[in-house]
Amino acid sequence: MNYLNTFFFGIYPYIALAVMFIGTWIRYDREQFTWKTSSSQLLEKKQLRRGSIAFHIGILAIFAGHFVGLLTPNAVWHVLGISAGTKQLIAIVAGGLAGILCFYGMTILILRRLNNPRIRANSSTMDIVILLLLYAQLILGLLSIFVSLDHLDGSTMLLLMAWAQNTLTFDTATAVAAMTDVHWIFKLHITLGLTIFLVFPFTRLVHMFSVPVQYLRRQHQVVRQKAAR
Repeated sequence: MNYLNTFFFGIYPYIALAVMFIGTWIRYDREQFTWKTSSSQLLEKKQLRRGSIAFHIGILAIFAGHFVGLLTPNAVWHVLGISAGTKQLIAIVAGGLAGILCFYGMTILILRRLNNPRIRANSSTMDIVILLLLYAQLILGLLSIFVSLDHLDGSTMLLLMAWAQNTLTFDTATAVAAMTDVHWIFKLHITLGLTIFLVFPFTRLVHMFSVPVQYLRRQHQVVRQKAAR
């Protein structure tokens, strides 16, 4: 078990992040034509609108919560007067609401993609795989809330913060040690999250890195109506 713990929480994070960033850069450099959302809006709009709005609001809130919650040093929370227990309670409530909203949206999108013959025919294998991976990750996150309710002192959250922050500073030994006694559901949640990073360059998720900066700076286009004869 120590070897598995060392691999998944001391080595695997760097493999996943390296593949994600290098693979994404290579794809952008060599295959820009594939750098798109491949929207199926033309095939069906009603369910897409309902599911996509809920999914994106939920997933962005979850991502922001994880980023701030895991990577903000504990000393900053102390300065703000927020204890570990209070922070965990905020994470449970805010994360739970965002997770439910995201779950609602993803359920609609998955059923739409699998049950609509036209959309299914225009979906690649990776389109379905990444949706199911995200869905499984979301379900694990929601289930972890029930585990968190058994220890509202914030002790596990501090361990998860220690793992994330020490991983970023390349202190592998401390990161692995922090994960040793963490509940298995959090370990599985992190491992699946890293796997999503690993497959990221091979999916349509790459569109997350597309920011239309040039569009904001370009000159206005003049569009004239065709003169009537």
